[in-house]
Order: sequence, then C-alpha cells, then structure tokens
Amino acid sequence: MSPTKFQTNLQLNKRILSIVIFTFVCYLSIGLPLAVLPGFVHGKLGFNSVLAGLIISVQYFATLASRPHAGRYADHIGPKKVVIFGLSCCGISGLMYVFASLTTATPMLSLILLCVGRVFLGVGESFAATGTILWGIGATNPIHTGRVISWNGVATYGAMAAGAPLGVFLNAHWGLVGVAVTILIIAALAIALASTKPAITVVTGKRLAFRTVVGKIWMHGLGLGFGTIGFGVIATFITLYYADKGWSGAAFTLTVFSLGFVGMRLIFGSNIARFGGLKVSVVSFVIEIIGLLMIWHGHSPFSVEIGAFLTGSGFSLVFPALGVEAVKQVPQQNQGTALGTYSAFLDLGLGITGPVAGLVISHFGTPSIYLAAAFMVLLAMLITLKMMRDAQMQNDGQ
Repeated sequence: MSPTKFQTNLQLNKRILSIVIFTFVCYLSIGLPLAVLPGFVHGKLGFNSVLAGLIISVQYFATLASRPHAGRYADHIGPKKVVIFGLSCCGISGLMYVFASLTTATPMLSLILLCVGRVFLGVGESFAATGTILWGIGATNPIHTGRVISWNGVATYGAMAAGAPLGVFLNAHWGLVGVAVTILIIAALAIALASTKPAITVVTGKRLAFRTVVGKIWMHGLGLGFGTIGFGVIATFITLYYADKGWSGAAFTLTVFSLGFVGMRLIFGSNIARFGGLKVSVVSFVIEIIGLLMIWHGHSPFSVEIGAFLTGSGFSLVFPALGVEAVKQVPQQNQGTALGTYSAFLDLGLGITGPVAGLVISHFGTPSIYLAAAFMVLLAMLITLKMMRDAQMQNDGQ
C-alpha cells in the first residue's frame, strides 16, 4: 500500500470512528447494567428469576418495535437528530435507574421504573445505532457503507465487552446508583459532542412506501435473521453446554468467539466492497456452519473453542455484507427505512432463538441446538445464493 493510500485509509477510518463513537456510548449504556439488573431485581427487590430475566428482555422488545421508525425518522429529519434523540433516551434510562434505586422500599414501583428505563434504552439503541450508521455513510461515501457498518459493529461489541465488567465494578462500590450516574454522564458528554458535528443533508425526493421497502429487503433480512441464530445459541446456551459436558471455561469460549468476530471485521471488512456483499455472505455462512458443527460434535473444550472462533469469524461480516446489499435496493432517501427494517431481523432472530432453542434442548439435549443452528445458517446461505442467482439473471437481462 502506497503512503498516500495509507493516509487516505487512515483519514477515512478516523472520520468513521469520530461518528461510531456514539454507537460505542449507546452500547456501553446497554452493557453497564446488563450483569447488575438481574441481581438487583432478584436480590434487592425480592422478585423471582423470571421477572429478573424479563427486565432484560423488555429492552430487546422495545428495540425490535422501534427499529423501522428510527430508520424512517433518519430519512426525514437526518441522522444527526436521530442519534441525539437516541443518546437522550439512553440518558433517560440511567435517570430511571436512579429513581428505581431510590424507591426500593416500594419494590413494585422500583420494578416499574426499571421497566420504563429498559423501554427508553431499547428505543435509544434503535435510534442511536441506526442513525450512527447512516450518519457515517453520509459523512463519507456510499461506497464505504460496508466499512462504516463494520466499524459500527466493532464499536458495538467492544462497548458490550467493556460495559459488563465495568458495571459489576461500579455496582460493587456504589450500587445501581453508580451505574446509573455513569450512564447519565457518558450520554450527556456524547450528546454535547454530537451537537458540535456537522449534520448531513437530508436527501429529498419521492420516497417509497414502507411496504415496498420491506418487499425489496426482506430476503436480506431473513438471511441475517437465520445467520444470527448461531451467535444466539452460543451467547445464550454455551454455559449450559459446558455444564452438560462437565467442563469448565465456558466464559473463555465467549471470549474466543468475540476475538474471531472482531478480528475478521478488522482484517477482512474491506472485502465487502471488493467482492460484493452476497459473495462475502456465502463464504461467511460456510465458515459459520463449520464452526457450529464443530461445537455440536465437540469432544473437548479445545475443539469447541475452535468452533466458537470459526462461528464468530463467520458471523462477523454477515450484518455488514447483507446490509450493503439491502440498502442498494432502495433510493438514497429510503436507505434509513431499509437499514432500520433490515436491522429488526437481527433483533427478531435473537429474540426467537432463546425459547425455540430451549424447546429443542428439552427434546434432544443441549448439543442438538448447535446442529439445528447450523441447519438454519444453511438456509441463510441458500437464500443468499438465490439472491445471487436473481441478481445475475437481472444483469444478464440488461
């Protein structure tokens, strides 16, 4: 790489990072209370473990419901305002946690305040994350869409990885108030920073109806949803899998998965622009399937760790690769709606993985969910191959 090209790449990455920092703040707000709230609900408020889990899930439902709206608003008022609104919702979630920690004498009121905070956080995730990607694309060039989405993902998982242990540390010293105040501070700082950055011009023109946008990107979303299941069964059930085998070290397997995920995005993220999102997706699904089959057939912790690494590596580029192709299907003034709707399939995939995988485990045992996940990823690959064939036929017709 020539010095000039290296400098151009460095400048481009710096510009992207100056915007995806808002995604980092958003997901740090999500990661900080993640390991703290179940203990607060169960231990401090005295509710059962089902409610403790439900408190976490409320955010995911709010995210799923608000994703398409986030994209539509970004199309209409611009991503900068959408990001600031999302960060404000993250800050409000921290304020609700403060109120919840001050009303523990009335457990039901405290629980309701936590639920309200989780709803705001879910909406904040939708608006901040979707808006940031669109802001990054607008501040660079549509040809860098894959790179923007890739860096956005690195910010997401980096923040989640840092947030959980930091939240536990803050909770140990200052309780839930310490976690909540930290969320308030980082959200306020991020809003102040976002306010100083130039907005991008909102593209005007006739917009496609929401139903039309869904019709153009639903196959990309379905591929993403099926491809996400491999990540879902590892994140949710790897601890149970290790316990079933009588092994220790499940947490390290999650770390290995994350290493594969981040490493692949950093090293091979540029291949999306080079080879096209559909081709990269097919290769990614093959790698993910191999990893899941290794976990299913795992005869030692080491083989399962290799499987987790491959699964993380394979899943890594699926979202940006299919996302690049999804936003190509609509005019620029509808790209926010397309991206928000496409992202909702990720939330949906993760949302249904838990209960469906639990049902499979009850009938066929824990290892079987990794075989089932491999089959679902195979379906994602077949969907992507069909899209490749359709695109080829369209090109030949022209």
